[in-house]
Amino acid sequence: MSLDLFVVAPLGAAHTAHIRPFSVGIVILLAGGLVVVSRSVVPIVAIIAAVGILGASLIMQARGGHATLDQCLEATSWLLVGFVIIWVVARAVFAAGRVTYHRVIGAILLYLTIGFVFVALFTLVGALSPGSFSGLPPTDRISLPSNLVYFSFTTLTTVGFGDIVPVHPFARSLTNVEAIFGQLYPATLLARMVTLQIRSEQ
Repeated sequence: MSLDLFVVAPLGAAHTAHIRPFSVGIVILLAGGLVVVSRSVVPIVAIIAAVGILGASLIMQARGGHATLDQCLEATSWLLVGFVIIWVVARAVFAAGRVTYHRVIGAILLYLTIGFVFVALFTLVGALSPGSFSGLPPTDRISLPSNLVYFSFTTLTTVGFGDIVPVHPFARSLTNVEAIFGQLYPATLLARMVTLQIRSEQ
């Protein structure tokens, strides 16, 4: 996921690489891993739906279909994958037991996934209502998500440079929710990890 967010998406936005095969490959890789790790039917069904939606988006793009619908389908696919990652990993991170290296890595993955989910949500808002974000340059369907990766993580970390500003009410609302997650998640995580460590030492 980090590779897609911080390397593949910027390369696509700079038009130095065709990112669609990378994105599809990452979705399939994540889907396979989540199906193996998950012990519940719900995440498996959601992953199958995500792959199906992504397939529909690929077919639509190949046929030269409606760009907005294509972008919304792809964002929906990524949104489903993000929710499944949160579902599967959060249960392991916050479950009872010792604090291990894998639990800490899972907590970092959860933090990145929160930003990733908001990228998909912002992409849906930006695709359905152009002009939802002030400060975005005129973009094509490839560079919009990349610019929103930058916006999402500056919001999540509450850096907020102010070069991209949400204008649409839904975009503003999502920005507020993400900023709240950015403040509460580290505090909640730290409290849980300390509690787990104390219990394991007793």
